[in-house]
Amino acid sequence: MTTIPMSEASSRLDDLVDQLAPGEEIELTRGNDTVARLVKNGSQKQTRRFGLGKGKLTIVADDDEHLEHFQDYMP
Repeated sequence: MTTIPMSEASSRLDDLVDQLAPGEEIELTRGNDTVARLVKNGSQKQTRRFGLGKGKLTIVADDDEHLEHFQDYMP
């Protein structure tokens, strides 16, 4: 997170907002106190759809060897 004094931010506000990446924050201070935070709104929301991960994971049903390490945690 970047910290900028209010006096500097007021003259460069347009540039500061344009340089922000989605989710990135700039903390605005007055003296030693934080007075505000600028956070760029992520306008490109990713939508999740069913089936996008199909075929990316293979589960082998007869593979019990890896469970040996978890015997203490199983009933």
